[in-house]
Amino acid sequence: MRAVVYDQPASFEVRDIEDRPLAAGEIRVENLIVGVCGTDQHLHVGEFGPRYPLTPGHEIVGRVVETGPGVSGVEPGEHVAIDNTIYCRHCEACKRGDVNFCENGVALGVQAPGGFATHAIAAADRAYPIGDLDLDAAALIEPTACVVRGLDNIDLRPGSDVLITGAGPTAQIMSQLIVRGGAARVTMAAPTQFKLDVARANGVDETVLLDRNDFRASHARFRELAPRGFDVVIEATGAVSVLQDILPLVRSGGTLVVYGMAAEDATVAISPYEIFRREITIKGSFAQAYGFARAIDFLKHGKVRADGLITHRFALSSYAQALAALRSPDCLKAVVEPQR
Repeated sequence: MRAVVYDQPASFEVRDIEDRPLAAGEIRVENLIVGVCGTDQHLHVGEFGPRYPLTPGHEIVGRVVETGPGVSGVEPGEHVAIDNTIYCRHCEACKRGDVNFCENGVALGVQAPGGFATHAIAAADRAYPIGDLDLDAAALIEPTACVVRGLDNIDLRPGSDVLITGAGPTAQIMSQLIVRGGAARVTMAAPTQFKLDVARANGVDETVLLDRNDFRASHARFRELAPRGFDVVIEATGAVSVLQDILPLVRSGGTLVVYGMAAEDATVAISPYEIFRREITIKGSFAQAYGFARAIDFLKHGKVRADGLITHRFALSSYAQALAALRSPDCLKAVVEPQR
């Protein structure tokens, strides 16, 4: 089969590699559409714990072409979305039910071969049949599952006034679900107008065009919208320049959610006294756990709409261009279609 293969950070090629036989409980899928994620940019430079040789790609949707011994519940010919997470089930975190903190966890596309290939192998119990769900919508299942994890962590109070900084794919999905989940108002701020227009078309109440490198310049507009601050502020850009100056926008007693992916070694300076005096809660949200089934339901029932989110499509041979597209302001969501 053909696959993107990294032998070290920033060094990859698309080449032929040998398929291996299936073990008990495994399936082989023909990859149909695989999302390109900001995580893939971090993996490209060696961040987030890659294991080499690495075939990235963790947002996998494909067609089952072969099942191994003992597989049930999944049949050849079915379209499936693959949950890329593999938990050990026996470490202390797993036994507590905190599988996202598994001490021996492996992820397809990070420590195990992923989806930027013509075929992928996964455990059958990590495959979710999607029926006749449109492939473009199915490409958003894994990002939506990550948003579900974020919403679980936020535990949004009905009637909240919410600010989301960033308008990438997961921020767009999160805004859709928060709009439909009881928020009084959702404001999105981002540096690209067309992404804000997509969010507005999907229900966001207010939009603010900002400069990531001069985030404070937008504070006056935020103060006009919410003089006492927002109940929940979700930082989804991953830009340190934004996170550094975002705390003043959180209402006293409110919550700041660090959702965007900054570099591993990035740091910000915050005021402990401000957090203490104003009783601000700071939460993180990483990846997803137990979110796939709910993500599929959200997409099947139209609570998450794929309209306008996928803007760029690439063949497997154009993986370098797909990765580069993520840095382009006109790219909202890029996908690789390995069978092209």
